[in-house]
Amino acid sequence: MTKSEAAPKRNLLQSDAMQRLLAFGALTLIFVGFSIASSNFLKFDNVVGILIATAVNGVLALGVTFVIITGGIDLSIGTLMTLSAVMTGVFITFWQLPVPLGILAGLLTGAFAGFVNGVLISRLKIPPFIATLGMLNIAKGLSLVISGLKPIYFNDTPVFNQMAMGSMLGSIFPGFDIPNAVLIMFGAAIVAHLILTKTVVGRYNFALGSNEEATRLSGVNTNMWKTAIYTLCGLFAGLAGVIMAARLNSAQPALGAGYELDAIAAAVIGGTSLSGGEGTMLGTIIGAFIISTLNNGLRIISVPQEWQSVVTGSILILAVYLDIIRRRQQ
Repeated sequence: MTKSEAAPKRNLLQSDAMQRLLAFGALTLIFVGFSIASSNFLKFDNVVGILIATAVNGVLALGVTFVIITGGIDLSIGTLMTLSAVMTGVFITFWQLPVPLGILAGLLTGAFAGFVNGVLISRLKIPPFIATLGMLNIAKGLSLVISGLKPIYFNDTPVFNQMAMGSMLGSIFPGFDIPNAVLIMFGAAIVAHLILTKTVVGRYNFALGSNEEATRLSGVNTNMWKTAIYTLCGLFAGLAGVIMAARLNSAQPALGAGYELDAIAAAVIGGTSLSGGEGTMLGTIIGAFIISTLNNGLRIISVPQEWQSVVTGSILILAVYLDIIRRRQQ
């Protein structure tokens, strides 16, 4: 085989399409494996449970994908989700304002915190790991302070819970009761994909991750665009907080820590490179389903919680190692 014949094959193996295909193949194998291991795995209620679990993690993963493509990281998205849920509860339950205003408050809370992260990183040149780690603790503390250390319930506004846990599809197709939260996740994925592939934000997103200095020297205001990307990530964290609050019918101020790890794992498993410059929203959603399916399947076959974490961590390390190998080949 000549070099010219071998090159296209190498490019195919190293392409984003191949990465997504491999991730989808892994998801299929996981589904098949757990279906064989347990007859309960493919029951409709269990599949719906996987979809619901993916809804929140999937939205968080979409947001952090933007950041990882720039070569950065956001460790605060889990507690930003919690703070956004708490602020939604403050507006709807404490202040008894209309539900749409509460949802807007949750979204803007996440976006504002993301904006602060962006300013700290782009303007003050604080490393993303440190800046977002600090925001993680700030959001965690504010959630507990604002809520008074107690959950905020939405018992007086049942429509809020129905927005996430009701089923628009079920009303159209009886028996097909897929919660609205799942549809919201897929809608968010479509919007994220369009932003990443069809807008100037997405173009500069990849440019920052590929070579930030070259992008700056070409006349692009890299600080502004980096801040915008972290703000966008915070907005998705706010959406995840609203979905979580509606799903649980309460804002739990102690919830959220650890969600950022699953979200980052989903993005990396889906082919987003921690080195920056590469990633797709489709791959991230597949990665989110892999994480949720693994956790659900391991629980179905009675694997202890601590071993579930071992498996998830091992898969994340493997995904990063494969990305390193792929980059070396490129």
